[in-house]
Amino acid sequence: MSILVLAEYHDGQLAAGTAHVVGAARAIGGDIDILVAGDDIAGVAEAAARLDGVSRVRVADAPVYAHQLAEPLADLLVQLADDYSHVLAAASTDGKNVLPRVAALKDVSQISEILSVESADTFKRPIYAGNAIATVQSRDPLKVITVRTTAFEPVADGAAAPVEALDIVVSSTLSRFIGEELAQNERPELGGARVVISGGRGMGNGDNFKLLDGIADKLGAAIGASRAAVDAGFVPNDMQVGQTGKIVAPDLYIAVGISGAIQHLAGMKDSKVIVAINKDDEAPIFQVADYGLVGDLFEILPELEQKL
Repeated sequence: MSILVLAEYHDGQLAAGTAHVVGAARAIGGDIDILVAGDDIAGVAEAAARLDGVSRVRVADAPVYAHQLAEPLADLLVQLADDYSHVLAAASTDGKNVLPRVAALKDVSQISEILSVESADTFKRPIYAGNAIATVQSRDPLKVITVRTTAFEPVADGAAAPVEALDIVVSSTLSRFIGEELAQNERPELGGARVVISGGRGMGNGDNFKLLDGIADKLGAAIGASRAAVDAGFVPNDMQVGQTGKIVAPDLYIAVGISGAIQHLAGMKDSKVIVAINKDDEAPIFQVADYGLVGDLFEILPELEQKL
């Protein structure tokens, strides 16, 4: 077996999720290649080559790949796919954008957001917002898979693997890069933070989310939100945790004023320790919480911040 992992990177830095995807690839077994595609990405390729278990890093360095557009990346992967039994990527925005195109172009079924590897052709993945786990076996000659990175341990750095330059430059006529607007945030990135504190509809309004700032500062936490809070306009949608938001599994997750709808639980219930603060002692969030505090969050949060 031979596995190709699509590397993800941001601002010239290899994304942490790539090490988790390599962890999933090692569970499958076989030779592991990493594809790094972009423009002026030598530093990313070097970081990918240091991941333990990687046999080779293949680098496609050309302006057409500069902005990780789905169409040229999918065309590139299709040209490489015949050399592999599996193509893997993180179940991130980029991975979800690129790999379905690869699966369609290769006429195979994609296996989405795997949680574990049972064998080289059998995997477990969540369905029904995580309320059931399906065991899926694929007989396709090429397995196209997105990986829920929170379910796999990242590989450590090891000896540097060889780096191979590719001379494949695809044409890109279906899409073009116009611009991007990036949210600036000094806090840890939500998907990779060790501690996350999230607010829900119980926060009342967007201004009250400032009550989370002091606690987040002391814990080094990222701040998230439930879909209800996002839909109510309290905070931007890039803060949403849940099935249709970001999937997180931090060491500590603090849910404040969040009832615990299925959609939200699907995005955070794999957290190692869950703390819930809610005035409703029958809120569903308490069923998954390791620690629960029933009371008025507007009294509890200032006291909590003071004691930290």
